Amino acid sequence: MTHALPGYLCPEDGTRGDVRTAPWCCPLCGGPWDLDFAPDPAAPLEPAAGPPSLWRYAPALPLPGAFSVSLAEGHTPMVPLAERIHAKLDYLMPTLSFKDRGAVMLAELARRLGPERVIADSSGNAGTSVAAYCARAGLSCEVFVPEGTSVKKTEQMRAHGAAVRIVPGGREATAEAARAAADAPGVFYASHVFNPYFLHGTKTYVYEIWEALGGRLPDALVVPVGNGTLLLGAALAVEELARRGVRAPALIAVQAQAVSPLAAAFAAGAEDAEPVAQLPTLAEGIAIPAPPRARQILAAVRKSGGTFLTVPDDRLREAQRDLARRGLFVEPTAAACWAAVGPDAPGDPLQGRTAVLPLCGAGAKTGLA
Repeated sequence: MTHALPGYLCPEDGTRGDVRTAPWCCPLCGGPWDLDFAPDPAAPLEPAAGPPSLWRYAPALPLPGAFSVSLAEGHTPMVPLAERIHAKLDYLMPTLSFKDRGAVMLAELARRLGPERVIADSSGNAGTSVAAYCARAGLSCEVFVPEGTSVKKTEQMRAHGAAVRIVPGGREATAEAARAAADAPGVFYASHVFNPYFLHGTKTYVYEIWEALGGRLPDALVVPVGNGTLLLGAALAVEELARRGVRAPALIAVQAQAVSPLAAAFAAGAEDAEPVAQLPTLAEGIAIPAPPRARQILAAVRKSGGTFLTVPDDRLREAQRDLARRGLFVEPTAAACWAAVGPDAPGDPLQGRTAVLPLCGAGAKTGLA
C-alpha cells in the first residue's frame, strides 16, 4: 500500500518528501533524492527460496507487500574472463540491459501511485527498460531521447508502446526537456538518476554476486560510471551487506576518457565535479558531462578505498572485439570495464585483487564499434 512506501530524503539539506506528493527533485536545492530506507540486517535473507528474479531479495527492497511487475529480470550468470576476473552478464536481461534492475522498481512504484503517464529520459538503455516495464504494468509512457540515439533502441521503445520524443542536442538537453514535462500534473518522472528507487533496484547486482560467491564479495567491483546508477546501487548493497558481516570490496569506477568529469574531480581531490564538454565517444552510455549525483559517487569511491580509471575509444573498440572473440557480444559502453582492467590495460590496475565487472548492454543494440 502506498502509505507504507519509504519517503524521499535530500542528501544535501535533509529535506523530506512524501513519495505520493513530492516533486521529482528536492524543492530546496533541486538535487536528486535519496530514500529514507535501510533494510533490517537481522531480517532473514534467503534468496534461494524466492522467485527467479530480483524480487528474491524482497527483504532488502523498499517496496513492501506483494509485487506484480516482473519479467523475471536479474539472476544473471557470472563467467570467468581471466585469472581473478569474472564478468556478470547483465546484458542477458529482458531488454538486454542492466537498467531493467532499476526500471522494474520504478514501474512497480508507478503502478502503486497510479499516474496518468510516465515520462523518462535516456540515451537508450534506460528508456527501453522503462518502456518495457511500463508496458508490463499497463502504464502510458513517453521517452525523451537525444538525436542520434541508436535506431535499434528507439524501435524497441516504440515496440513496447512508448511515445518517443527526439530532442535536438545531447544528453543534457534531453534531460532538461524531460524534466520540464515532468512538472505537469499527473506525471510520474521515472528518472533513473533522480529517483532513488532505481538505485535500490540496481543494488541487486551486488546481492546476486554475494549469492553466487556463497555469501562473500570479491576484492573489487569494477563499474562503468556516467550518471553512476550502478555504482551507487552497488555502494548501497555493499553497505547493507557489511551490516550482515560481509567484507566490503573496493569500488573501481571507469569512465570514457573523452567525457570524464568524475575521474578528473577524483584526481584533483575535489568533493564535486565540474561540468565538461560533451565530446563524442563510443561509450555513449557513460558520456555524462555533469552527473547530478557527482558528490555521492566521489564519496562512495573514496569511502571504499577505490579509484577511477579512464579508457580511450581505441581501447574500448578493441575490448569490445576481444569480448566478442570470447563469445560475449556487448555494446561499446559495456566493454569499458574490460578495457580498463583486462589484459591489454596499462599497468596493473587490479594489483592482484579478485574482481567482478558487469557487461551491461548487448551488442545487438549497437553493433560493433
